[in-house]
Amino acid sequence: MENKYNHFESKAVREQVERSQFREHSVPLYLTSSFVFDNAEQARALFNDEADGNIYTRFSNPNNTEFVEKMCLLEGTEDGYATASGMSAIFSSIAALLRSGDHILSSRALFGSTHQLFTEIFPKWGIETSYGDIDKPEAWESLITKHTKLIFIETPSNPGLDIIDLEWVGNLAKKHGLILVVDNCFATPYLQQPVKYGTHLVIHSATKYIDGQGRTIGGIVLGNKDLMDKIRFFCRHTGPSLSPFNSWILSKSLETLAIRMEKHCDNALRIAEYLDYHPELESVRYPFLPSHPQFELARKQMTHGGGILTFVVKGGLERAMSFLDNLKWLSLSANLGDTRTIVTHPTTTTHSKLTETERLAAGIKPGMVRISVGLENVNDILEDLEEALRATKLVEA
Repeated sequence: MENKYNHFESKAVREQVERSQFREHSVPLYLTSSFVFDNAEQARALFNDEADGNIYTRFSNPNNTEFVEKMCLLEGTEDGYATASGMSAIFSSIAALLRSGDHILSSRALFGSTHQLFTEIFPKWGIETSYGDIDKPEAWESLITKHTKLIFIETPSNPGLDIIDLEWVGNLAKKHGLILVVDNCFATPYLQQPVKYGTHLVIHSATKYIDGQGRTIGGIVLGNKDLMDKIRFFCRHTGPSLSPFNSWILSKSLETLAIRMEKHCDNALRIAEYLDYHPELESVRYPFLPSHPQFELARKQMTHGGGILTFVVKGGLERAMSFLDNLKWLSLSANLGDTRTIVTHPTTTTHSKLTETERLAAGIKPGMVRISVGLENVNDILEDLEEALRATKLVEA
C-alpha cells in the first residue's frame, strides 16, 4: 500500500477511496448489497480473483475498503479485514488459521469473552490453550509444544493493564515459528504499533477508541498478506463482515483519533497521579505511573499511557459496589474508549464468567474498579470520584 503521507494525523484524515463523478469532499455511504459488472468477462474475473473490484458487500464495499486501508496505514500492515465486532475479529482470525489438534499460548490477562473463546468454545473443536503469567516470562517457552501454532496477547491487558514486552514476545514467536497476534485495543495505533516488534496480526475492537463516541460496533484484523488471504477466505464464506454504515462511521472517527487519544491520556495520567496512594485505595495502576511494575517497559513501547486506569478500593466487593452507586454522573457501563468517562466493576460484569481463582490469577480483585477516562474536564471527573470515595469511607472501629 502506497504511503502518501508522513505523519499519523495526515494518514488518518486524508486517506480515502477514489472520489466519484460527483467530486464529493467527504466519502459518501455506499448502501448497496451488490455491484454491477461491466460485462460477463469482468464478472468471471472478479469471482476468480483475477481482477480487483467489488462484487457483493459481504465480500467488500468502498466504505469497508477505506476503513481498512486507513487502519493498515496507521498500524503499518499490508492488509486487513473489517468485521462486525472485535470478538468476531478474534474468532475469525483464529478459526481461519488453526485446526483441530492445534495449541494456543496466551497471556493470562485477557478480556472476559476472549477467555471464554479459549476455554469454552475452541476446545469443542480440539483447539487448546495454555496461559502464561506476565511475571514469569521464563516459563512461557516451556508451555510451547509441537502443536503450538499461535501466541495471543493483550498489552495493555483488560482490565489489569499488564504490559507485555512486545520485542521479547516477538523474538519468542520468531524462534519457534509461531504466529503472534496482539490485541491492540487499549493502546490504539496512535500509542503503539506491534508490527514493529515482529507481530503478525493486530486486532482491534473498533467499538472502543477507534469509534470513540459509543455509537457503533465494529472490529478489524490487520496483518501480512499471506495470513490475511486465509482470514479473508474464511470471512468471505462465513459472513462476519462490517456494514458499510459502520465502516463509514469508523473511518470518519479515525480523523480525530490522535487528538482524542492525547486528551484521554492527559486526563488519565492526571487522575492516576491524584489517586496514587489515596488513603481509601489499596492500589492504583496506570502504565505511565512510576508505581506500575512495568513502568519503564510501558514508556519504551508506548508513546502515552492510554486512557484506562484501575484502582482497588479498601473494603473489597461491598465497598466497590457502594462506590459505584454513589457516583453522581460518571457512566456505569461495560464499554470503554468513549468521550464520556465510564466506570466498570470487572468482577461482577466483564469478567464475571471467570471463576474466582481465574480472576485472582489475572489480578482481578473483588475491589477492583476500571475507569475509562473520557474527554470531560478532568476536575469534574476527579470531583465525582472523590465524592463517591468520601461517601463510602470506611468507619474505623
